[in-house]
Amino acid sequence: MSASIELDPSKRIPLVLGNHTFESVTEVISKPTETKAPKWWWIALCGAVSLLLLLVAMIGYLVFEGIGVWGLNNPVAWGFAIVNLVFWVGIGHAGTLISAILFLFRQKWRTSINRFAEAMTIFAVICALVFPAIHVGRIWVAYFMFPVPNQMVMWPNFRSPLLWDLFAFSTYFTVSLLFWYVGLVPDLATLRDRSKTKARKIAYGIFALGWRGANRHWQNYEKAYMILAALAAPLVLSVHSIVSFDFAVSQLPGWHTTIFPPYFVAGAVFSGFAMVVSLMVIAREMFGLKELVTMHHLECMNKVILVTGTMVGYAYGMEFFMAWYSGYEYESFAFINRAFGPYAWAYWIMISCNVISPQLFWFKKLRTSIPIMFVISIFVNIGMWFERFVITVTLSRDFLPSSWGYYSPTWVDICTLIGSFGLFFTLFLLFLRFLPMVSMAEVKGVMPEANPHHGEKH
Repeated sequence: MSASIELDPSKRIPLVLGNHTFESVTEVISKPTETKAPKWWWIALCGAVSLLLLLVAMIGYLVFEGIGVWGLNNPVAWGFAIVNLVFWVGIGHAGTLISAILFLFRQKWRTSINRFAEAMTIFAVICALVFPAIHVGRIWVAYFMFPVPNQMVMWPNFRSPLLWDLFAFSTYFTVSLLFWYVGLVPDLATLRDRSKTKARKIAYGIFALGWRGANRHWQNYEKAYMILAALAAPLVLSVHSIVSFDFAVSQLPGWHTTIFPPYFVAGAVFSGFAMVVSLMVIAREMFGLKELVTMHHLECMNKVILVTGTMVGYAYGMEFFMAWYSGYEYESFAFINRAFGPYAWAYWIMISCNVISPQLFWFKKLRTSIPIMFVISIFVNIGMWFERFVITVTLSRDFLPSSWGYYSPTWVDICTLIGSFGLFFTLFLLFLRFLPMVSMAEVKGVMPEANPHHGEKH
């Protein structure tokens, strides 16, 4: 009985609402790229570009003056730069998870949100890559980070986790970009065929790679997509695990623990899904996509936020347990200092946003409320940024009380953080304007019309 109910199409939650056909889906998704940009888009783009220029100005000021303009001190040698790096890399994890892992597990609810999340991954990783380049101090010798011979006959230290970051980020960015682009090809061909101007037809035609929708094209496309999904899936676990090694392979109390890799991965997926929800709630409203990105899609993402948020809360508790159970006084002090020391305000913001607020999603009424899910997703991203802040700067109290200090960000730190959001939103708004934010081909594949027996009476 259970098997028959599961296979009965009438029992499934529809992934596309309304009386949509293949043609109407194409019209709805193509409309934002073919019509005149709305006024709100221009206002948002101007704001994002202004923040981007702020980032450029702060980087220029940093290069001219040196990293003394940041709030770094002794013993806090890592500040906002490493916090922002880990934050942005984490944001980029939802795209790969939704696209690759859910694709391999044949979760069809991913089809309306995967393109959106993949684009967010690319832009978040670009934001993250800004920070390793600028926090090296002498930015004009940043090429020392790359494993290539140079004029000083010096090679990077391959035992350094910072070099592992370089390999991890470059691999993650390359695979994610290819995965995103391959999925775009059929839709770019659709926009090419619908183009009414020669410039648009040439531009989309170049990137469509001669796609004609032939059977051979679809076979090659599906093989390539499957291979890239299989390559991208392990990256969800490996990339943020390697980021966690920046901390965990050290000998410092509070960092030297084996829970960091899974804890960082759960946190990355947690913050990434929250960012997808934040942006998707706005985009589906502004571009009239409510029938394609349904409440079911948003509810599924909120369930993932609930699960990963609970995992993060469990990791917080286990850190305190291990610090107590170890009997190592420096480890115990590190965590007591987090919760009750000079940065207690940041710690409890982190706990409130990351552990308490997602628990509201246990209630269906709350996890299907647009205002509630939007506010909680914002809280989650605030909390995840503070998590990285707490991990990094609470080391201001190390082994010797005589060297204790307090880290305070400067206006340059704060402006650089704000400017990184300008880079992200500039790229994101351009994506919304010129590329289909929902995959036409994949949405059509989950519609009833895609079934070859659709319309037959049994």
